[in-house]
Order: sequence, then structure tokens, then C-alpha cells
Amino acid sequence: MTSRLAHGWTLACEPPVPQSLAREYIRPAVRAVPSSMARRIGPCRIALAAGEGSDIASRWTARAGALEVWVATADVEPHDAAMELLTCLGQALWEKLTEEELRLYWALLNEEIGLGIDAEIDEESLERKRSLLKSLTCARSMRRLMEYGRASFAATAAEYVHCLWHDVTVRSGPGCLPVPQLRRRLELLARWFPPDRGYRLFAPARRYRMKRTSAAARNSSR
Repeated sequence: MTSRLAHGWTLACEPPVPQSLAREYIRPAVRAVPSSMARRIGPCRIALAAGEGSDIASRWTARAGALEVWVATADVEPHDAAMELLTCLGQALWEKLTEEELRLYWALLNEEIGLGIDAEIDEESLERKRSLLKSLTCARSMRRLMEYGRASFAATAAEYVHCLWHDVTVRSGPGCLPVPQLRRRLELLARWFPPDRGYRLFAPARRYRMKRTSAAARNSSR
């Protein structure tokens, strides 16, 4: 069954994918995508499939002027399925950044590495970063560098929309990007793709001081 989503995007749910997944997770996550970000991505068709027996959680292709995203849902938590979708959108968005945006993001990553930060937002980008930095030879690899940049940005973009979607608790500990660096990344995305009306990235300053583990607030009307 195919239905309409925010931004004029479409969603196809293949049986036996429960409709509750689309209603309670996919639709709210897509609505949180800023309109300016959605316009940059362009038309998008999303398919939720059982994906049983597949070791691929998600994939995307750009075909006939539209982005097509496929997300497996078998044995996957609903929230994780929505995050897979947001990560795919982040990967596609990376391909559409301007030269100036790319320059600014690379400068941000370079500063983090210069500070000796061996951490990232998610497991894939952390793996790519460690692969890049494990030796001088690896650090000189353009392929490893581009793989890390893409994975890092996709995770950052996904987390940005995630923070607009609902309250988020920042993870801490080894491998987790420190809060100051995470905040800088989210603020950069917010400048490029401002939240739509009714959504905000950070909670009010007073609440932020009291809840130091809270990274963001969702739709202010919720």
C-alpha cells in the first residue's frame, strides 16, 4: 500500500509490515525533516519491507530524478528503522552539499581530529574514523577520508532530524562524540537547514542547564 508523506514524499509498506510503524515512527520522523532539507534532497519514495533473511538494513538509490529508500523492518526495533531511514537521507544529502558547505564540514572534522577526539555519533562513522586514523598510510588514503566524511555527515544529519523529532538523551563514554562537538555539528546543520515552524533544536537555556544530558527538544507543541 502506498500513501503520501510530508514534503510530497511517498511511502510503500509491504505486508506484513505493521501500519503502526509508519504511523508512530516513520511519519513523525519525516515530518521533522526541515522543508529546506527536503527540497535539497528532492522527491523521495520510501519502501518498508520485511527484509527477512537480508543482512542489509537499508539502501538507497537515485533514480529518474527521485530518491528511492528501502528499509528492512524484520527483527528491527521501530525506532531503529526510522533512524535507518534518516541515515539514508543523510547519505543522499551529502551528495548535494555545496562546495562551501563541504568546506565548512571538513574544517569541523579537521578541528575535531586535531583535538584528538577519537569518537563519533554512531558505530559506522566511528569505525570509518578509526580505519582512517589507525596509521599514517591510512590517514593519507583519499578513499578512507571520503568514506569517513560521508558516514560522519550522514550520522550528523540523522541525529539533527532525530533531535527535532523528539527528546534525545546524549550518550556518553568511550567512542561517543563529546557534547560540545555534537552541539557544534547540530548548530551547523540548523544554520543550513533551519527547523520548520513548531520545531526547535535545543531546549530553553534554563532547561538545558538542569538537564545536561538532554541534547534537544522535539516539536514545541508536543
